[in-house]
Amino acid sequence: MDVRRGTSKTLQPSPTEQPSTPPESTASAKASDALPLPLYLTNSIFFTLFFSVAYYLLLRWRDKIRNSIPLHIVTFSELAAILSLIASFIYLLGFFGIDFVQSFIVRASNEAWDLDVDDGDVVDDHRHRLLTCSPSIADRLIPAVSSDEDEDEDEDEEIVDLVIRGAIPSYALEEKLGDCKRAVRIRREALQRITGRSLQGLPLDGFDYNSILKQCCEMPVGYVQIPVGIAGPLLLDRFEYTVPMATTEGCLVASTNRGFKGIYASGGATSTILRDAMTRAPVVRFPSASRACHLKFFIEDPSNFQTLAHEFNKSSNFARLQGVQCSVAGKNLYMRFSCSTGDAMGMNMVSKGVENVLKYLQSDYPDMDVIGISGNFCSDKKPAAVNWIEGRGKSVVCEAIIKEEVLKKVFRTNVATLVELNMLKNLAGSAVAGALGGFNAHASNIVSAIFIATGQDPAQNVESSHCITMMEAVNDGQDLHISVTMPSIEVGTVGGGTQLASQSACLNLLGVKGASKELPGSNSRLLATIVAGSVLAGELSLMAAIASGQLVKSHMKYNRSSRDVCKVAS
Repeated sequence: MDVRRGTSKTLQPSPTEQPSTPPESTASAKASDALPLPLYLTNSIFFTLFFSVAYYLLLRWRDKIRNSIPLHIVTFSELAAILSLIASFIYLLGFFGIDFVQSFIVRASNEAWDLDVDDGDVVDDHRHRLLTCSPSIADRLIPAVSSDEDEDEDEDEEIVDLVIRGAIPSYALEEKLGDCKRAVRIRREALQRITGRSLQGLPLDGFDYNSILKQCCEMPVGYVQIPVGIAGPLLLDRFEYTVPMATTEGCLVASTNRGFKGIYASGGATSTILRDAMTRAPVVRFPSASRACHLKFFIEDPSNFQTLAHEFNKSSNFARLQGVQCSVAGKNLYMRFSCSTGDAMGMNMVSKGVENVLKYLQSDYPDMDVIGISGNFCSDKKPAAVNWIEGRGKSVVCEAIIKEEVLKKVFRTNVATLVELNMLKNLAGSAVAGALGGFNAHASNIVSAIFIATGQDPAQNVESSHCITMMEAVNDGQDLHISVTMPSIEVGTVGGGTQLASQSACLNLLGVKGASKELPGSNSRLLATIVAGSVLAGELSLMAAIASGQLVKSHMKYNRSSRDVCKVAS
């Protein structure tokens, strides 16, 4: 089909498929071949027999009722009449039933493809062909049940044409076809024809599209390949972890790995979970500011907490309300709910709990108008001081003491140089820039790489990368104490993209796949500490590279392609 010229390929049945009779009469015609008499004569006989014996039996039963004769006592003629009635009923039911089912299938084939768009004669012509074509053609236009790889090209071509013309919504292909990969292939081809742009290079095969249906991604046309590297071992809290990192930035994995090496040689790092609570903050409006304040005082009253917690916790076996923080802006009230969410990241969990509480509050505050389930006081996927101060998700601090000899041997720098650089770059420099949660060298680099590898929400890298890196000379200036404090790491080991095959494998590599049965929430908390430990290593390595003047040199070595760009582009 040439989209730019506005022409379309019309389905032409082959000579062997040209219909001589409508499809709805096909089954009846085949059935008549087995009858000893012509079809019209056979129908007449059974019609007459059915109504005759029915009338005879009604007369006989009326006489029995008048004469007080039990109905279950039947004569030979009455028994023959009953058998004749049953036989004629079976014949008529089968004959008309076949005709009804056949006509129903033809009507359903139209509705199955949603041919209700106003496309003038084109759609009317398609309907006509669908109703008059032979069964083999009509079957091709009905959603396929088979998921075989070798789909008929003519069939797919017809569906692509329908998608381009708008007769079939692109988003409905998976549901219509019952085959996710086939739907992706057809959507991809239709997109290339509509846009006139090739998607060559975007992989199609090798991905389980069923795993993302109604869960991770809508209207897929392929998948993007991101290489996954490993760094490690990370010696954290006396355990070793090999950390997967999905990235396209050269030097990142190598630099983080060098940080792990230095931490390992110095005895490892330790971590502490400060807080574990996901948040959601709805916004409600009242007729007056005083009414908004009244609800604020009610919610923040400790005596009312158990009542609110009871309503909140009904939505989940794992969600447990920890607290509610309120803020008033005129007659608007923002309520920031915090709750534990087990091993899930917990956005949906906390949102359900918030809805329960709002319904409960409306019984006592009927003048409360719920404006939105989220009023940005949460705050999700945006840099916000409330997350930097109060925390969101997992709040983690991770630290290590790096020995002087390790700094010199592995990082080619010393304690004094790193301490000074950290003060001027990560602290003073970030303050000059007006940073919000950005008092670090490149925490988001490591966070994003681990998030993508383990199926986290990449957009939550925004607040999850809030980090302040501290460096201080200890042990009479001989060793370096380095720490990262990250107040809002938002991770989970169940739900979302964590159950996809690749991401699940990366979680399994870390030993945090799925939900912990022994201690709910422990897997997600461990993942958060691994993220913090990896950030610690990345901060140490990058700061050392800057201090020793190796940054540009290393990037020129590992982050520059030697391939001919012109040849690659062509």
